[in-house]
Amino acid sequence: MLLNLCRFTSKLRMSPKPNLLLRYMTVADLPEVMEIDRLSFEIPWSEKSYRYEMAESEQSYMVVLEWHQERAATRWQRWLHIQPYAERRVVGYGGMWFISGEAHVSSIAVHPRGRGRGWGEILLAGMIRRGLILRAEEVALEVRVSNQRAQSLYRKYEFKTVEIKPRYYRNNNEDAYDMRMDALDPTVCRRFKERYNTLFTRFRLTDKFSGQSPPRG
Repeated sequence: MLLNLCRFTSKLRMSPKPNLLLRYMTVADLPEVMEIDRLSFEIPWSEKSYRYEMAESEQSYMVVLEWHQERAATRWQRWLHIQPYAERRVVGYGGMWFISGEAHVSSIAVHPRGRGRGWGEILLAGMIRRGLILRAEEVALEVRVSNQRAQSLYRKYEFKTVEIKPRYYRNNNEDAYDMRMDALDPTVCRRFKERYNTLFTRFRLTDKFSGQSPPRG
């Protein structure tokens, strides 16, 4: 009964001309993803790690947020019936593992020039929704004890601190909060669905990640 309350359909609301696209990470995204990684973390992942998570790991769900803008057609393009090109770039990415009923958010990062716009929230919500579709019992993540901004976002999505992990981060031995969202609570799931749907009102957004299986291989 509880699982049924948390189940989401695969039908998504879509904007006719979205400029933000949530989708699975591909090998072609790696240069942009690794740039964001280097700008966001002192110990970035290797290209080999990303390739493994995308193609080989059966527990991994790697996502990117793509910004794109259609260029207005010039007069000669309209006359020649040429479609103007669209400018596209990856502005953020995330990773999630699903193991034994737990959806574990492993990473979220947004390009420094795109921070403060709510794009990290889109990535988080997409991974939570993917976890709920997989029928996760809980969604878990770690966050630095000093990162109050991220903690505020996680509390908005009803994550609660369950313990402190001492010296969790290797670069400076900072402690981490282990935060978890109860995916079996029907009230939590209902409020999450409302927040998720609100993102489509705030942004011109298409989600081709959370309701679809990853393209392994």
